Amino acid sequence: MTKETASPEIQPMESLRGVANGEEAKSWLQIRNIQDIECVVPDLAGVARGKMMPTEKFFSGPVMTMPASIFAQTISGDYPEDDDRFQHNPTDGDLYFKPDYSTLTSVPWEADPTAQLIHDAYTRQGAPVETAPRNVLKRVLQLYEEKGWEPVVAPEIEFYLVRPNTDPDYPLEPPKGRSGRPEVGRQSYSISALNEFDDLIDDIYDLSEKQGLEIDTMIHEEGAAQMEINLRHGHPLALADQVFMFKRTIREAALRHEMYATFMAKPMSNQPGSAMHIHQSVLDKETGKNIFVTEDGAESAAFLSFIAGHQEYLPYVTCIMAPFVNSYRRFSRNSTSPVNVFWGYDNRTVGLRVPYSNPQSRRLENRIPGSDANPYLAIAASLACGYLGIVEDLKPDAPRSMDSSDEAKALPRGLQEAVSQFEDSEEMIEIFGETFVATYRAIKQEEFETFMSVISPWEREYLLLNV
Repeated sequence: MTKETASPEIQPMESLRGVANGEEAKSWLQIRNIQDIECVVPDLAGVARGKMMPTEKFFSGPVMTMPASIFAQTISGDYPEDDDRFQHNPTDGDLYFKPDYSTLTSVPWEADPTAQLIHDAYTRQGAPVETAPRNVLKRVLQLYEEKGWEPVVAPEIEFYLVRPNTDPDYPLEPPKGRSGRPEVGRQSYSISALNEFDDLIDDIYDLSEKQGLEIDTMIHEEGAAQMEINLRHGHPLALADQVFMFKRTIREAALRHEMYATFMAKPMSNQPGSAMHIHQSVLDKETGKNIFVTEDGAESAAFLSFIAGHQEYLPYVTCIMAPFVNSYRRFSRNSTSPVNVFWGYDNRTVGLRVPYSNPQSRRLENRIPGSDANPYLAIAASLACGYLGIVEDLKPDAPRSMDSSDEAKALPRGLQEAVSQFEDSEEMIEIFGETFVATYRAIKQEEFETFMSVISPWEREYLLLNV
C-alpha cells in the first residue's frame, strides 16, 4: 500500500548532508568535536562493512584498504567456491576505498561524538570495483548521463517491529505498544496503531534529523506493527544512500525501545510482506523537463517504453529485487504483494503502478522490490529495465483496470530460477558486467545451499510421521 499525496513538479534533490571535500570535512568535524569516524561501505547484501578510526588518523594515514572478499561474502558470512565463471581473488588482496564527502554525517546513537562516511571501492590501479553496489548504480546512471537524461527516484520502505527474538526456532511476534498489548489485527493507516509507538517514532525522527535524512511521511501499514517510511524524491545515488542509512537508523531506534526492526521481506507467515516501492521519473538534463510528458501534457512514447522495459526485463533482475530465499514467500497470490509485471493507473494489484499526478510529476512505481533488497542494486536494476525499454523502443501491453492480485505472470517463483534468468540475460550482463553477474550468482547459489542445510518446522510437522 502507498500513501498518495499532492505531487509537486518533480525536480532533482541534492543530498541534504555532507561537505564538498576533505578540508571542509576537517572543519565540520572540529566544530562538532568529533573524535571517531565510521568509514562505511555497503556490501552486496546492503550490510555496512568498514572500519572505525580516530579522526586524526583518518586525515593523516594512507588510503583506507580492506580485502576484496567483502564483496564476495554471503549473508551468513560464508564465501562461494570458485568455478568456471566466478574466480575469487586467490590472495584476497586489498581494495582501496575513497570517501564520498557528500555523505558525511553524524552517528547520533553513539555515546561519544562520532561521524559516518560512505566510501567507494577502487582497485590498486584506480578503476572502480565492478562488484561494489554504489559503483553498480553509478554504472547505470552513466547510461542515462550519455543520453542527456537524469533519473529521479523516491523509495518507500516497509518494515516490521517485532519482539526481541534470540532463538531462531521460534516465530516472530509483534511487540507491545504503549497500551501494553501487542497488535492482533491488521491496522492499515491507523493513527491509533501508529500512536502505540509514539516514543519510538519520535526517536526515529530525531535520529534522522541529526543525520540530515528527510522523511516525507510515515504510516502504519497493513501488517501488525508494520510501518512504512516514504522519502522525498531525488537523485538515485543520494536516495540509495538514504535508504542504506535509514535502515541502520531504524534498527538502532528500535533497540532503544527493546524491539527489533526487521526488513525481511516476509518475517511472519500470517502477515503481509514488506516492500521497497521505487517511484521513478526521468528529466531532460538540458531543459529540466520530465521526458515522460509531451508538450500538451500527454504521456510520451518514452514513458510507455519505460513501462514496457520493466515488463520485459524485470523477470531477469528479480534476483536483485528479491535477493534471498525468504523474499519469494512475499510473492503470494491474492495478497498486497504483486505477483506480475502488469501495469495500470492507480492500481495496487499490479507490479507496475502509475499514480495519479499532474503531468510534470508523471512517474512509474515499481512495486516488485522487497524491503530486504540492497537499495543501490534495486534502484540500479529498475532503472536499467526502464533504460532498455526506451532505447529498444518497446511497447507495453494494455493497462489493467481490474484486480489482478491473483494473476501471476513472468516473475520467477524461487531464488535459483531467478538467478538463472539473470545470468542468462545478455542485456543484463552488458549493463552490470560479467564480473558482477558471476559474483552475484555465486553468492546467491552459496546462500541457497546454506538454506538447504536447515530443516524447517514445516518438514518436521508434515513429514516426520507421514512419509
